[in-house]
Amino acid sequence: MTRPIVYNIALGVFVCTTVLTIVSILTPHWVSYSVTADTGSTFTKYIGLHKSCSSVDDPTCRPFPNDDDCRDDQHFCSMWRSSGFLISFATIVELATLITFLVVMAGGKYKRESGWKLIGYFLLADAAVEFASVGLVAYLFDTDSQFVIPGWSLDWSWVLCTVSASVSVLLAAGLAASAWLLPPEDDYEYLEDPLDS
Repeated sequence: MTRPIVYNIALGVFVCTTVLTIVSILTPHWVSYSVTADTGSTFTKYIGLHKSCSSVDDPTCRPFPNDDDCRDDQHFCSMWRSSGFLISFATIVELATLITFLVVMAGGKYKRESGWKLIGYFLLADAAVEFASVGLVAYLFDTDSQFVIPGWSLDWSWVLCTVSASVSVLLAAGLAASAWLLPPEDDYEYLEDPLDS
């Protein structure tokens, strides 16, 4: 039986994973490039799901991928935009999961006894969508010709999203384990029979 304290801890951790997902969307640090010239100056470029920033461009950041990026490689642009869509969809799944947490926690003992399954399904759906998105970016990083030049690496926004998805899977497993392993809450205690004393 999943107890209220388990739900409270899981909800707190899940709010943190949701913040990680949102930060990974908002920051352009999914893939980065850094190289130092012989003169000592460093050139950096950061690519996010929706914008790209470079140390030599003016303005520093621009939408990504734009029409110039897609002119020669429609496959890359389609997959990169799909990854951005999937992460945006993951935030909707996370919102639904947060609402489900609140409904189950406020619904009393019966909803807590059975609600872990629904929350677990939402957590696994969120993780699947996020893993699909980070998988697309990793696939493009490994196979696309623009990342062949040494100096490119997967950056911390990609790591944040991967951690968020992994923690969602662990939370689903933790809720299932607590439902199976913990005794029911507020069990009846047997009273001593006065005739036996």
